[in-house]
Amino acid sequence: MKGKPSKTKILAEKIYQALSIEFPDSTCSLEYDCPQNLAIRGILSAQCTDVRVNITAKDLFAKYPDMESIADEDPQAIADIIRPCGLTASKTKSVMTFARKYVSEWGGTIPNDVELLMEVPGIGRKIANLIVGEIYQTPAIVVDTHCKRVMRRIGITESEDPAKVEKDMMKVFPEEQWISIGHLSVDLGRKYCTAKSPSCEACPCSDFCAKRI
Repeated sequence: MKGKPSKTKILAEKIYQALSIEFPDSTCSLEYDCPQNLAIRGILSAQCTDVRVNITAKDLFAKYPDMESIADEDPQAIADIIRPCGLTASKTKSVMTFARKYVSEWGGTIPNDVELLMEVPGIGRKIANLIVGEIYQTPAIVVDTHCKRVMRRIGITESEDPAKVEKDMMKVFPEEQWISIGHLSVDLGRKYCTAKSPSCEACPCSDFCAKRI
């Protein structure tokens, strides 16, 4: 016989219900034309806005339409294009390594394996989770700065460490919600639960948010 759900699980249910109503069309804000290009956008998104990534990626893929053309190019040429996304040296290395692995090691298919993806320099757990979640619908939670902030404020976690936040969320949100709760958290963080001057009065989670109670 199952026991009563914990207070945190009940809180998670309230969060998911409220955010699903508030953001019924919530989805990944990175443009998605093909799996490999989404993965590159994910790499470029580190410490950069999705708007900037989408603009820069258009320029990149207009000149290099496939992974083979990226893998064979001079890294400096790639760096010149992706520079607006910041962290140019590390992102160039990551983009080049990803393209070469895609062509030479992975047989033109992105692995549905977080640990394998994390072998690419610059792909951490957040981006690896994004890739397997969006491409294969593999249950995975993307903990970005918005997700980390709102989950801590509302009361799902007490940690600021993304790995711990992810584990805390996995305990209380069912697997079928893992992908969508990441997107919903981003929407909440952008519209209401901003880093500075959050709009608590208008927030759909205000009635049960730990920061408000």
